[in-house]
Amino acid sequence: MRKDLVTGLVAIVAMTIVLGLLYPLAITGISQLVFPGTANGSKVSVDGRVVGSHLIGQEFKGKAWFHSRPSATEYSGNVTFFGNGGPNSAEVREEIRERLAEYVKLNRPYDHGLTRADVPVDAVTQSASGVDPDISEANAAIQAHRVAAVRGLSPAKVEELIAANTDGRSLGVLGEPGVNVLELNLAIEEEAPLK
Repeated sequence: MRKDLVTGLVAIVAMTIVLGLLYPLAITGISQLVFPGTANGSKVSVDGRVVGSHLIGQEFKGKAWFHSRPSATEYSGNVTFFGNGGPNSAEVREEIRERLAEYVKLNRPYDHGLTRADVPVDAVTQSASGVDPDISEANAAIQAHRVAAVRGLSPAKVEELIAANTDGRSLGVLGEPGVNVLELNLAIEEEAPLK
């Protein structure tokens, strides 16, 4: 019995060292060598200062910025989740109605023909993670009117910046193209800085 206990303890200590220390260090080292630009979270820097991640959405407020998808986590990369409410939930339907009204109110002054039916789903619903960094091209196109007017840019220039910050489908066939909001807002700020 004592021999079995010692064997078990040795196995636990050995596995703890191998799986808790050696394996993570090896994987971290390999990822730093193979993927040096993304191994630490695909950080985006401006003037040597980290301003966000290419992979995690963040909140932008105000008329001068493109807005991200709604988030249940206040855009925290540490906690990601999506509510359990489905389309039959009165609470979810009310949240969507409120977001829809807010979106139209914010953008209609710059796009007079905008109706509730024109608003893309991603403008009023959360992504599965709650921190999706991308919005649809349709969502960006609607917001482009507002951002162009507030920033004093031509609509054509804003459309060009949207196209430059649009990622294609995953593996060329999965999902829809997405516009990275952080990258787009940085490009807009570089083109026409807020005063």
